Amino acid sequence: MSETAATFLTALAQVISAMGLYESGHPARERAVDAVHEQMSRLKEEHANPAFTFLGAEIVFDNRPLSELRRWDWGSRLSNAGIQRLEIPGAPGRDEVERFLDEIYSRLMGEPIDTSEARQTQERAILFGAVEVPGGGGGGRRGSEEIVTATIDYTMEEEKLGVDFVHEELRDHSKLHLIEAEAVVRSLTVAMHGDQAFLIPLLQLKRFDQYTTTHALNVSVLAMAVAEFIGLAPKEVRSFGISGLLHDLGKITIPEEILNKPGKLTDAEREVMQRHPVEGARIILKSEENLDLPAVVAYEHHIRLNGGGYPRLRYPRRCHQASDLVHLCDVYDALRTRRPYRSAWEHERVIGYMEEGLGQEFEPELGRAFVQMMAQWHDRIAVLESETDALPLGTPEKEEAGATGAEGADAPVTGPEDAESSSDA
Repeated sequence: MSETAATFLTALAQVISAMGLYESGHPARERAVDAVHEQMSRLKEEHANPAFTFLGAEIVFDNRPLSELRRWDWGSRLSNAGIQRLEIPGAPGRDEVERFLDEIYSRLMGEPIDTSEARQTQERAILFGAVEVPGGGGGGRRGSEEIVTATIDYTMEEEKLGVDFVHEELRDHSKLHLIEAEAVVRSLTVAMHGDQAFLIPLLQLKRFDQYTTTHALNVSVLAMAVAEFIGLAPKEVRSFGISGLLHDLGKITIPEEILNKPGKLTDAEREVMQRHPVEGARIILKSEENLDLPAVVAYEHHIRLNGGGYPRLRYPRRCHQASDLVHLCDVYDALRTRRPYRSAWEHERVIGYMEEGLGQEFEPELGRAFVQMMAQWHDRIAVLESETDALPLGTPEKEEAGATGAEGADAPVTGPEDAESSSDA
């Protein structure tokens, strides 16, 4: 399927080039339009609703990176022209394909777009534009002409399904699907930048048995947000995102009755729980993928700056920067989430706990950056009650909900031992 998608995009680039050389009606231009229509029809035969996302040089097709066009420079050109998303929900005829190509070419050339009411109200079989939600301004204006932009609701549903798939395949077939994990992180990056303004989307826990998936997504998003806040390069940001997504992979080896126990763990159960960093690192290294950093983070993300936590190091040493960063995000999301054995902490209480732990549990420089980011970007946190909810624009109305369940957020919780147990399970 990805080969057909790559062939379609190659034909798209060829026809855009031809449109710059030949006027409408020229045989060479007409043949190029025919080729795009043919490739689009073949793509529709293989997939009911093909969808592409262009984020700079990154190309994602149906939530998977399109490795066949890893060096395809047209992705950057389309993204820079405000075309971050392309969907084909219908079965376009040749005439509609040609109109679509005319609009794409005009957008790339900076020319005015037809904004007549009749044109805007036509039902389209091809949608394209910025990744945004209804009412957004992602399309913006160029000169005095309003750009017609296809409005596409962006949710976290595909990302959640992707993480579920990674966990299920690992649990049932002992296979780590790295390409799926990478696709989830790339898609999260699109969600965070899709509306031309930075957003931190966090999923609210609905059922306790969904915690592992929801927590993985939230830690990945938070890790990328902090990495971007401290000025890391995009490649490093995504690498930290992968590490955050896979940090708790070892928990698939823990029996469900321990993982979701509605009470305090026994010493024996806690010993089982505390094996998950070692198990996670082992799983990642056995995958034979180039995942050294995620393996290190999986192993180190519960080790405190002062040497506490687990697993115990025989010879005390500093953990990797990514491990320290993921540890911060792990604790924040864990404490903000209602668990079977305790209520959620309020945002201010979690931040206060983290500030008190600087220099002991948390690396001071990263910890201060995390606290500063949460204060400076707090209005950019979008809490989604469900993975099917569309990402909002601007300041979310429920900004104080955090990544937690709303129930019991004010209930009393005692001491740092609760903080430690919250990040255990």
